[in-house]
Formats: sequence, C-alpha cells, structure tokens
Amino acid sequence: MWQAFLKIWSSKDLRRKVLYVMVLLVIFRFAAHIPIPGVDIANLRNFFNSNAYLGLLNVFSGGALENFSIVMLGVGPYITASIIFQLLTMVVPKFEEMQKETDGQRKIQQWTRYLAVPMAAIQGYTTIMLLQRTGGGVLGQMSVWQLLVAITLITGGSVFTMWLGELITEKNIGNGISIMIFAGIVARIPTTAQQLFAAYDSTQLPTLILYIATAVVMIFCVVFVTEGQRNIPIATARQIRGQNVAGRETHLPMRVNQAGVIPIIFAVTLVLFPPIVGQYMATTSIPWLVTVGNFIVDAFNNKLIYGILYFTFVFIFTYFYTAVVFKPEQIAENLQKRGSFIPGIRPGKATADYLHYVSNHILFFGALFLGAVAVMPVVLQAFASGSSSTLVIGGTSLLIVVSVALETIKQIKSQLQVREYESF
Repeated sequence: MWQAFLKIWSSKDLRRKVLYVMVLLVIFRFAAHIPIPGVDIANLRNFFNSNAYLGLLNVFSGGALENFSIVMLGVGPYITASIIFQLLTMVVPKFEEMQKETDGQRKIQQWTRYLAVPMAAIQGYTTIMLLQRTGGGVLGQMSVWQLLVAITLITGGSVFTMWLGELITEKNIGNGISIMIFAGIVARIPTTAQQLFAAYDSTQLPTLILYIATAVVMIFCVVFVTEGQRNIPIATARQIRGQNVAGRETHLPMRVNQAGVIPIIFAVTLVLFPPIVGQYMATTSIPWLVTVGNFIVDAFNNKLIYGILYFTFVFIFTYFYTAVVFKPEQIAENLQKRGSFIPGIRPGKATADYLHYVSNHILFFGALFLGAVAVMPVVLQAFASGSSSTLVIGGTSLLIVVSVALETIKQIKSQLQVREYESF
C-alpha cells in the first residue's frame, strides 16, 4: 500500500490530479456547512434523526440536508435527470442512436445538465414544503420572497455540486458523482457510528456483534463481486501466422458487475421517493390524499415490502446501467478492425451476440449477489430485536463506500500502469 502511495506521489501529473480532487472535495464539504438563513438548525437535525427515510437522504448529502445547506440536495437532481435520459435511450429510437455516437453522447450529457436545473428547483421546493408540513414547524412560515430566495440558493448549490462532480470526473480518478456521495458518507461515519452504538445497551451486545459481523461479510461480498471477472480469450491474425509471438496470451476481461455502484445509488433514490411523497400527502387537508399517503408510508415501513422493492430496483438497474455502459457491438467492431477475434466465434455480429450472451450470463449472478448484499441489513433489522434504522442507513452507506473506493483505486492503478509503460 505504501509503495502505491509513493508511486502516486512520485508521479507529478497524478499527484496534481489527486490533490486537485481532494481540494474540490474540501470545497464541497465547506459548502455543506453554509446554511440558508432563517432556519433552526438544531431542531432540524433532531427531525432528521427521527425520520428514517430523510435520514438516509441526509447521509447521502453528507449532512448538508440537516444543515439546510445551499448544497442540501447534493447530486440528487443530476441523478434524477440522468435516470430520465438513460430511460429515454432505452425506449426512444432517436436517443438510442445518439447514445451510440460520441457527438450524440455529448448532446445527451449537455441536456442532462440542463434538465438538472429545473429538477433542482422542483426538488428544492418539494423539500421545503415537506419540511414545513412534517417537520413540526422547524422551518417556520416563509414569505413568497423568502421561498424564492431559498429555492434560488438551493438550485445554484445543486448546479455548483454538479459542476464539481464533472470536474472530478475529468481527472479520470473516478466517477465524480459517486466520489462526492462517497465523501459525504465518509464525513458522516463518526455521527452514524455514534448513533449505532448509542442505540444499544449492554444487554444487546450480541445483536451489535451480529451487525458488525454483517458489515465485515458485506465488505467481503462487495469486494468479491467488484473484483470478479471472466476472461474471454482473444487471438489475432499475427499470432496465428507468426510463430515468434504465438505463445503470448491475450484476453478480454468481462467484470461480473460492470455497472459499479451506480445501480445502488439509483435504487436508493427510487425506493426513497414513494415514502417521502406519502409523508407529504399525509399532511394535507384532503381526506383521500391522507389515506393514500398513510397507506404508502405504512407499506414502506413493512420491511418485507421495502426489502423486495430495494432488491428489485438494484437487480433491474444493474442490468439497465450495464446495457448503457457495455457495448458488445462496438467491442466486436474494434476487435475486427484490429484483426482480432474470439477463437471459435466468427467476427462481426456473431462476436457481438456472443459477448452479449456472456455478459447476461455472468451479470445475472452479479445482479443477484449485489441485490442480496444490499438488502442484508434490511433483513437483519426485520428479524433482530431492538434494531434501528441506523443499521439500514449504515449498511447502504457501507455498500456505496466500499464500491466507490474499489473503483477509484482501480482507476488510479490503471493510470500508474500507463505511466510505467510510458517510462520504458
């Protein structure tokens, strides 16, 4: 490990990139502590500690939500916009064609940024309304002018956060959005750990040990899935004709989980949306809305329903996002241009079909495994006595932290290898 740190520090370019990313994360964490004026922060924090669903969103924002910070929404609006456009690429032929081209991908990315702005304004408004209705008056009554100022600051903070995430992505250290969520969760680890230990007394020590053991198992499982891959053998025309290089082996690595941590982030975003809306509906003065809202909240308080939905969303989004990032047709075309092929498989469409088949085959187990690991804390919370929502929050956070850390380390290692090759 120390050798890797020394290599990073000895590479001037890579050292600058890492320090640059760290500075951006410090700026983000600083912004998370700049509150919008006129809010009782102490009462707001108590409210978030007592609300499991908003508490999980607060963890993802790194505590910015309970601080009523200008970046309180974090990268939520951008994630919502990304989900919308990625769904469009799956169902609208025009967007599907654009996704296959570099210029089209840039346009979709730009449109995603544009859509994130109104999404930030809408989510900012709904968050304020939700806190006013369900927060026991922690926000107080806002005038129209105060509401407009708050929404403007929240929207600007979301755009600023999105910009920071894209700056991080440009440095090829990792996915900027994932790293910012990672930074927010890590910043909340001391508070989350304190809440977890405070929830148990000496009589519940076995349960606490079970939770810690579960965390260790989850780390092992996430590492196992993230590092798992199947190597597809690759041959070239030169390898067949030239005996001097015929013994060299080449392969195409296909990871079990090619989508990384994005499916988990998407799944959490969607699974939290209905109960939050239900809480808002339950505070209205319309009887049938109150009934529907209470039904939704009660349904999601049922650990079985919550766990099934969470597992299903993780499973589906693993397939969905893999279809976005893994392009067998493009890989087959690149192999054919290089004069390479998979032994026993014809170049072109047959190669693309084979890669698609292998991807779906290994992805099924990867999605199943990832979904099972994701709902493991929910299962324990349902069957362990004296459990609290802190376990689910901590379990989901742990899942994201480990996955993002592995992805970032892998990208840094790849950059180190490139620099080692260039030095020869």
